Amino acid sequence: MTFQSKSGLVGTQSRPILLLEDNPMDIDFALQAFTGNQINNPVVICRDGEEALTFINAHTTPDDLQLPALVLLDLHLPKIDGFEVLHQIRQDVIWKQIPVVVLTVSHEITDISRAYQLGANSYIIKPLNFADFAEMMQYIKAYWLQVNQPPFPEPARNQS
Repeated sequence: MTFQSKSGLVGTQSRPILLLEDNPMDIDFALQAFTGNQINNPVVICRDGEEALTFINAHTTPDDLQLPALVLLDLHLPKIDGFEVLHQIRQDVIWKQIPVVVLTVSHEITDISRAYQLGANSYIIKPLNFADFAEMMQYIKAYWLQVNQPPFPEPARNQS
């Protein structure tokens, strides 16, 4: 099982962002955009649906510090697609409270409808260039990580 965690930024005691993405370029765009927008949450990356479900099933209590603040979900994942991952997330009493933003290339109305029917909180079509991608991440940060009230509190910070 390969989980990549990017936590070299300030604020590593924040809940992570779970990025479910298989495309290396999109992963790179996301990580660069997080850094450029000063998104300080650690990032856990799962590159296929099977890896995602393994991670989800391993973190099922509100006091688990790896329970994410936000899930960014690509629909076109290998092994198990994003629709099934979203379905499984919404079956769990803890995970169904975590915001899931579908971040995909699909403009298909059937995909959009299906994602919302399965419980997506938002559906965003991936921009094709980095500048637009970074701007979109700025909006995601502003709403989902700053304005929105999360279902589980941030972990207590050590006062050493």
